[in-house]
Amino acid sequence: MSLPPQVTDLTSFDLLLSVARLGSIGQAAAEHRISQPAASARLRQLERRLGLTLLQRTARGSVLTPTGALIADWARTVVDAADSLAAAVQALRISHESRLTISASQTVAEYLLPAWLVALRARHPDLTVTLQAANSADVAARLLADRADLGFVEGPDLPPGLDADTVAGDRLTVVVAPTHPWARRRRGITPTELATTPLVSREAGSGTLRALESALRQQAIEVLAAPLLELSSTTAIKHAVAAGSGPAVLSSLAVTAELAAGTLTAVPVSGLPLHRQLRAVWPAGRQLTGPARDLHAIARRPR
Repeated sequence: MSLPPQVTDLTSFDLLLSVARLGSIGQAAAEHRISQPAASARLRQLERRLGLTLLQRTARGSVLTPTGALIADWARTVVDAADSLAAAVQALRISHESRLTISASQTVAEYLLPAWLVALRARHPDLTVTLQAANSADVAARLLADRADLGFVEGPDLPPGLDADTVAGDRLTVVVAPTHPWARRRRGITPTELATTPLVSREAGSGTLRALESALRQQAIEVLAAPLLELSSTTAIKHAVAAGSGPAVLSSLAVTAELAAGTLTAVPVSGLPLHRQLRAVWPAGRQLTGPARDLHAIARRPR
């Protein structure tokens, strides 16, 4: 249902109430921080919309007519209700902006978000942050179910119902234990060898696995070998690979320390582009506000 146009301008009714209380259009105008001519024009427009005479203007000021007094009495309830609504909305906004729930894929959650959250805390020292680490498919599901304010994904495809913005780039790296036969392959391996070798990997739906499958499809390779092991975390995968269980494909962000320490060895893959984008995501059509907007801005900063 739509409100009748005669009663939608609550500001004019509030101005009328000020005139009733102060006895002067000039004083009411000052209280509302507008000029006296603007206040007079607004009140005349209100009278025209209602088809009623609300004010009697005299040399000593302005007083409400009996009709104006009746209208003001009715309007007071509506204006007070609008004030209560505005106060409730403000309280809800403050409450909402004091908490931030983030859902992020493993790579972003473990290797990028900690530094981003330090920068965010500098802007919002009283902010309470909840971080949910999940695969990219689950991040999308949580956002669409309104269980997170902002998400970060690493998969190649954008789930329907989400808006996205690229915040960082990443590169996938094939890693093995130093004792693995591939570690001695100076020219690396072919995309076909990678696709036909059982890998230590995350579960289906992880952004890393989907990015690998997408890269292989560009080489006309549609089928990936069944995994050697499916593990729920990047840390578990790294330990399994270092122990000699088999190869894995992981984010370069995740294996920097292990490659430097020599506990893992990187294996090049000839002719296979393994770059990908890391993206911030949120429900389509919704504007980011408050801490979510600030975190998005921090994530977009060049590193």
